[in-house]
Order: sequence, then structure tokens, then C-alpha cells
Amino acid sequence: MSKLEEKVSLYLGEFKNTLKIKVDESLLTKVAKGLGPAIYNADACKVSGSDKKELETVKNNFLIKKLGLPDSPKLDQAIDEVMEQMGSSNRNKYRAIVYYLLVVKFKKQSVYNS
Repeated sequence: MSKLEEKVSLYLGEFKNTLKIKVDESLLTKVAKGLGPAIYNADACKVSGSDKKELETVKNNFLIKKLGLPDSPKLDQAIDEVMEQMGSSNRNKYRAIVYYLLVVKFKKQSVYNS
């Protein structure tokens, strides 16, 4: 099993056991792969839901630049909803899962269809 497959397996476990959400494994794999080496770095692989600077980075670098969404209060609201969905006591807010949930929320799966 490759390192990427190990990470995707970890994320699938989070979806199944913690979030109890059905997941498109193919899309999750593409999102994780798109994050590159960040998913293997202990700090970069997670999103701090309480760090405003971190959430701004998610908004600017992912939602606006990667997904091509226009800046609006809806982006902040979506990030807040995803953080709440993952649970405030959940310390494992994996970046790949956060990004996957945002892709689905904004129906931007087409960004990963290549």
C-alpha cells in the first residue's frame, strides 16, 4: 500500500466512524493527491478550526484560487459549517477531509475531473 493509499484509508475511516458520511472514494483520493506533500506533514495535514489565519488560507488558497469561487461571506459561512460538521472536539480536522467537504458543498467536483 502506497503512502497516499494509507492516508486515503485513514480519511475513509474518519468519514465512516467519526463523521458517519458516505464518501466518494475516487474524489477523496483526487483531493488528497492535489494537496501533495502537505498531507504527509504532521502540522500541514490538519486544519485548525480556531485559527483565523489558517481559515483565511483555506478560503484564499483553496476556495478562491483552486475552486475559482468569488470572495463572499458564503465562503466563510461554508468553512464554519464544515468545521462544525467535523466537531469542535475533533482534533483531527484533516485538510483533505475539510477540502473534500467544501468541494461537495460547492458542487465543484468538476475541478478534479481530469
